[in-house]
Amino acid sequence: MEAMTDLSIRACARLLLAVAALAALCGAAPASAEVLRLNQSLCHAVSPIESADASLSTLRFSCSGTPAGYQHDSLWLRSDQRQWASGQRSVALMVHHSRFDRLAVAFSYADGAVRWQQVRQGDYGSHWRAGGQIVFEAPDRPASVTAITMRFDRLAAHDLVRAHILSRDQSSMQAAGMAAATGAALMLLLVSGIYSLSLAVAVRRQYLAWQAAWAATMLLWGTLWSQIHLALLPFMAGTVSAQLCTFLACLAIAVATASAVTALDRSGVPAALRRATLALGAGVGLAGIPLALMQSGDLGYWGEVLGLAILANLAAVAICLGWGWRRGSIEARDFAAAWCLPMAVLAFIHLVDVENGFWGGGSKLAVLLAATWQALWLSAAATRRLASLRIERDHARAAEAQARELARRDPLTGLPNRRGFIESVTPLLDRARADDLPAALLLVDIDRFKSINDVHGHDIGDVVLCRIARRIARWEGSICTVARLGGEEFGLLTIGMEGIALDRFAESVRREIAACDHSASLGDRTVTASIGVAEVRPACDFQRLYKIADDALYEAKHAGRDQVVLQRHTESGGPKPDLPDREAVPLG
Repeated sequence: MEAMTDLSIRACARLLLAVAALAALCGAAPASAEVLRLNQSLCHAVSPIESADASLSTLRFSCSGTPAGYQHDSLWLRSDQRQWASGQRSVALMVHHSRFDRLAVAFSYADGAVRWQQVRQGDYGSHWRAGGQIVFEAPDRPASVTAITMRFDRLAAHDLVRAHILSRDQSSMQAAGMAAATGAALMLLLVSGIYSLSLAVAVRRQYLAWQAAWAATMLLWGTLWSQIHLALLPFMAGTVSAQLCTFLACLAIAVATASAVTALDRSGVPAALRRATLALGAGVGLAGIPLALMQSGDLGYWGEVLGLAILANLAAVAICLGWGWRRGSIEARDFAAAWCLPMAVLAFIHLVDVENGFWGGGSKLAVLLAATWQALWLSAAATRRLASLRIERDHARAAEAQARELARRDPLTGLPNRRGFIESVTPLLDRARADDLPAALLLVDIDRFKSINDVHGHDIGDVVLCRIARRIARWEGSICTVARLGGEEFGLLTIGMEGIALDRFAESVRREIAACDHSASLGDRTVTASIGVAEVRPACDFQRLYKIADDALYEAKHAGRDQVVLQRHTESGGPKPDLPDREAVPLG
């Protein structure tokens, strides 16, 4: 089980590395790609929202300062592309989807022509791509593209705009790679969420339910961010999806915090620290509601405040995990390993601007891959933990079974003891009574065994008992069970055997015992046994059988030893006397 778990962990890690490698391949922007930045490669202008697109030619663009007053109007961003005029005509603009009502893109050509393309909230048409991108491809014309202009109507914040310009071929390759990377990550999140939920139901652990909820939240967030849902729900394009992404991102932090804290033993982490961490997580989750609903205002400022709250929450979770780890919590160790990469990624993207990486999907794709890593690691860790608990349970059950077996076996000879013998003869006697079969008990007592101990020592006596026990053990089977009842006395109980067959069986037991070779221990001394046999039809209870066989053994001893005495009884209805009329048959 542990080997299978380790293999699954390695397989998950390799799969995630493959996805990360694919994302890295897609994210390494080609040398010819251009990142559009305000006041560097972008100039800006603001116009009333009622103005027509044709007013582009009358606008005065500024290449410095910060645009203002555009959140209820139109923000124009223009990029001079004269460097493409030397030969490249297949130009594509990739814009990361954000909160706006409409985005119109104008491709200006060297011959003075302008070609417009647009998307609006609820209708991205064929321009959307997996990975949260909107692609506009310049129409093929004899003239080269000299400028690209974007018009955003009611844009929530200009610093949310992420745009790149690259060739059409590179755009297609990047879109395919991003689709593969995000699709693989989302599929892994789906599998992990289902698996965690099934574990939560099976073992009834609260933190596994939170873990499944977190995986589901990240899956929904990744689906909305990557725009894959637009294949089925095109009306959700634009602001609605962006707002839901904001809320789900905050909710994921809160759920992940609950998953980590509830996994730790209450006695291992101070109650005040637990409450403070959960409160921070809940605060981040609740903050997602107003941030998601904001259509105007300084979203960048509030985004920075939220980032600081997230960092504080991550620090609190790290303290909880470290505290639990020091107290020996296995769950704390597993969560620390799972959270290390997402924590590092979240801290990094809040301290370093990586939004322009991966053609505008930088931080989002990094978070998605880190979340996939966390989900896979937690699922594998839970599997390993449950496998360990199962192994411990199996070991405990095996030890319990072994203890029970030892309790019913004689430690010297290995045969069942009296307790084990009674447990094994009970089903045999029940079977005999159900099928109206006779039952017989043979009590075997070693003759003059005390003298062996006195003359040769108890060690030699034990050797003799073990040798005889091995000989008696040969008769163990489906209709016969054997045991060492105590001291030098052994017992054999058989069903379905009577008359001459039973006589011959008892005599063969006596002869086999006498034939045992004890020359290595006793020299030329022969060890014999006396046997008392009780034959009853139909079968009675064990205590009655033992009483009759013991009387027969007493007679065999007083008749000269090394012989068999058999007493046959026929049971009838009604009360039984202690010793009914019997037929004693001395043998041997």
